[in-house]
Amino acid sequence: MTLNADEHELLRLIAQSPEPVAASDFFHTIHPANFERSAVKEDPRRVAWQEKQFGLYRAVIDLHDGGLVRIVHPANGERPDLTEATEAGHAALA
Repeated sequence: MTLNADEHELLRLIAQSPEPVAASDFFHTIHPANFERSAVKEDPRRVAWQEKQFGLYRAVIDLHDGGLVRIVHPANGERPDLTEATEAGHAALA
């Protein structure tokens, strides 16, 4: 599986975690907001950032479908899925 930059960075951060982690915890690290909180919904910077956030959700799905991460603790209504890198995921980073 060829990883794009977002998938690679997300996988790297998940793999570095000593415990299962919510992949979405890293979304703001990978693509921090570059607009004021008071910016209107239609602000082009906010719209572009939201699209990047949705892309990161797609990246999580692709990493899972590619066997590079696995869900260790499914979401339970109080927290999201907790994931960890698989052996294949660690190998993909080497």
